[in-house]
Formats: sequence, structure tokens, C-alpha cells
Amino acid sequence: MADAPDHREIGRRVILEEARALDVLADGLSVEFDAAVEMILAAEGRVIVSGIGKSGHIARKIAATLASTGTPAHFVHPAEASHGDLGMIQTSDIVLAVSNSGEAPELANLVAYARRFGIRLIGMSSNPESTLIAQSDLALMLPSLGEACGHGVVPTNSTTMTLALGDALAIALMDARAFTAEHFRDFHPGGKLGARLSRVGDLMHAGEAVPLVGTHTPMSDALLTISQKGFGVVGVLDEDGYLCGIITDGDLRRHMANLLDNMAGDVMTRAPRTISKGALAEEAVSIMNDAKITCLFVVDPPGSGKVAGILHIHDCLRAGVV
Repeated sequence: MADAPDHREIGRRVILEEARALDVLADGLSVEFDAAVEMILAAEGRVIVSGIGKSGHIARKIAATLASTGTPAHFVHPAEASHGDLGMIQTSDIVLAVSNSGEAPELANLVAYARRFGIRLIGMSSNPESTLIAQSDLALMLPSLGEACGHGVVPTNSTTMTLALGDALAIALMDARAFTAEHFRDFHPGGKLGARLSRVGDLMHAGEAVPLVGTHTPMSDALLTISQKGFGVVGVLDEDGYLCGIITDGDLRRHMANLLDNMAGDVMTRAPRTISKGALAEEAVSIMNDAKITCLFVVDPPGSGKVAGILHIHDCLRAGVV
């Protein structure tokens, strides 16, 4: 009986071969990459990304990555383009056509349309002699290294390099636009990623829901506020209306002997931890975990002591931040 195939060894070989292909791609990145970034930055319209087959799947992902990182982009299927979707492409747009061979017939009408109306065209291919590259204003070339399947026919190295080159283009553009995590969150409000990038101001309680008393409030009234608001704490404001302390269950226990004889300012813990409403909720969770507390008062502007709201750890849990 023949020995069973070593599936893991085949897997390792493919992964290592694709990794070597990425090394070659990185080492060969040329000035045309800089030119492509500058061309897209200067464009008034969108990046229209197109490709067919496996290149089409990669092109769709490139368009999605560009769009989510600050570069307006849209995928147009080349077959649909020939049946009316060419009308979606404007002269202010840039077409990024992806084809490993550079000879995909489905792209012909799209390329012809771009040439006819003077729409700038960036070709991404591994074939420098191809029709696509000949017609392009700018070429982003992929090393011609064959495929990792062992037969040279299954798109592996080529699709991995194409995806990586698209990612590199998107991140270079993102950096040039000074696109931050906060901007990224605006395009990703849903799911785990959106939760991680939620701001404190999105989750906090504000207005009448915030438990607040003055320094001269009798503790009997402070206890009533703690009970009514349901956060287990109460913030204490000074005469100017700024947060100067907080009363927690620990403060209540420490003053249990004569609790009702005191004012809120006598019982409070001074200089409580706070957070700004513009901070990421993930940062608030980290502060609460490190300090072993369950609430943070939110101040705005940051560090001002002007209370804007309160955030409970349960708010973050419900939003999926932790």
C-alpha cells in the first residue's frame, strides 16, 4: 500500500511558496506604485475596480478595502459593465483593472470605454506585454512566478500577490489621507470591529440619568440618588458645578457609624477617575478593569471636570466591547 500523503507538508509548501512570492513582490515595488497613489489622491472621482474570475474576487475585496479606508471605490463586474454598468463610470473616476494575464476578454469593453472617454486606467497584471498593460496609463506589475499548486494552473501565488498589492495601495492611501481609527470606525459601526471602535459618547448615559449631588447634600439625599439612578455610585459637584468627588459603596462602608450625620463632601473620595466622551470605549473598559471599578464619569471637554455623562461596564458589555 502506498504511503498516505502528508497533507500538512503540502500545506506548508504552498504557504512558504506564497510567502516567497510576497517577498519578491515587496522587493520589486517600483516608482509606479508611488505614481498610482498620487494619481488616486488627485482624483476627484472614485476608484472603479474590475476583474473577472479569481481576479474579480480579489478586485471586489480591493474595492471594499479602499472604500473602508477613506478612498471612495466601487467594484464593477466587467460583464455587467458591457450591459449598461459602464454608465456608472464618470470621467473623473480612475479605473483599476485586475487581470493576471492581462488578456481577459471580458475586460475589453471596459478598457475601450476608458480609452474612449479619457478615463485614467491603472492596469494590474503579471504580463508586461499584455493588451491591458499596453492600454493602461499606469502599470502595477506583479512578478511572474507561476502558481503554488505544482501544475501552474490554480491561481495561488498570483491571487495572493494581487491581494497584497491591493492592500498595500489602500494602506498607502490611508496613510496619505491621515485616516485614523476613529474614521475607520465611522465606516464600521456594526459587528465586533464596530464595538471595539465605539466611542464613550455613543454608550454613556446623559442628562437626568446621571447621579449627581452637591458637596453640601445630606447623605440621606445622596443615598436616595444612588438608589434611584441605579449605578451604585453618585458624583459630587463643587460650588461651580464641577466634579470633585465620587461616593461608592466602599465610601459608605467606611463611614457607616455616622453616615447620616455627614454631607456628601465629607464622605466622598476626591479626584475620581474620569474619561472624555470622545475616547474609545475600549479605553474606558481598560481603565475600569485596571482600577477594579464599574463606572466612569464622562467629562467634556477632557479634563475639565464638567460632567457630560456616566458609563457603566455593563454598557460596554452590551455593546460587545469586551
